[in-house]
Amino acid sequence: MSDSRTEGGKNPSDNVFDNIPVGKDEARLFGEYLGSSDLSANSQRAIVNDLRKFARWFVNANRETLTFARVTTRDITDFRDSLRDQGQAVATVNRALVSVRRYCRWLCEVGHLQMNPAKGVKELRMQELAPKGLDRAQVRRLFREVELRNDVRANAVFSFIIYTGCRVGDLVDLTLDDLLLSERSGTAVFRSGKGNKQRSVPVPLAARKALSAYLETRPPIEGDEVFVGERGPLSDKGVRCLCDKYSVICGFKIHPHLLRHTMAHKFLEDNPGDLVSLAQILGHENLNTTKRYVARTEQELADAAERMQF
Repeated sequence: MSDSRTEGGKNPSDNVFDNIPVGKDEARLFGEYLGSSDLSANSQRAIVNDLRKFARWFVNANRETLTFARVTTRDITDFRDSLRDQGQAVATVNRALVSVRRYCRWLCEVGHLQMNPAKGVKELRMQELAPKGLDRAQVRRLFREVELRNDVRANAVFSFIIYTGCRVGDLVDLTLDDLLLSERSGTAVFRSGKGNKQRSVPVPLAARKALSAYLETRPPIEGDEVFVGERGPLSDKGVRCLCDKYSVICGFKIHPHLLRHTMAHKFLEDNPGDLVSLAQILGHENLNTTKRYVARTEQELADAAERMQF
């Protein structure tokens, strides 16, 4: 069973429903659900947000306290459609639907519900597009702004993600013993990747140089985490705050997974069709996940359409 506590010792299920009126056992049951699931902190936060979203919709739509024993299939369908009507992305809507469906399934398994009202509600269909990444000009702008500020740590963080394609969790869990760097080669070992799978990935020269420069100035702490924040090891939140800072400076959105997507696109651009290698680097168990990067982005489709002449 995983520890459902996150940064600061808080449990993701604490105050999950905020001030939303729910039945007396609902918060307790949801806490038990999270505690019984082997999910990462990020996944738990996403589920909490999805359930809070559903609870708020249910109370507003039905003018009654949320009790999952009174949730109907029509409720789930209308909830899905309302999210889409609000302009939320198809992926966001589907994730919320899956979160509610899985929770209702668990309620059935523990005997709190007789049937899953979300079981037959279909997810929205969406066109398969490649995940967005930064283009070459944006990557150059990012590293120029970092250099102008002599931000050695930011240079190491951004370089490491862009050149290894790691997840933010891989980065913050990285220890000094996980790095093997030399002038000619480099390797990083991610010991607690998604699904608790360990993998080793190459660290290209540009990332090795950025890391070496940072390690020379790394503040001393009791732990052996590579990246250090103001109050100890750099956290997931700290990395996202760094991304937010440079989003404002650069004038375009930057977040850790966007940098991971950027690496994937560049890898396939330089190594056409080598999905197996990319999957191994990214830690994908299924090649179908990696195949997303073979598809065209929305902008690429638009550019291709603009080039048509009759």
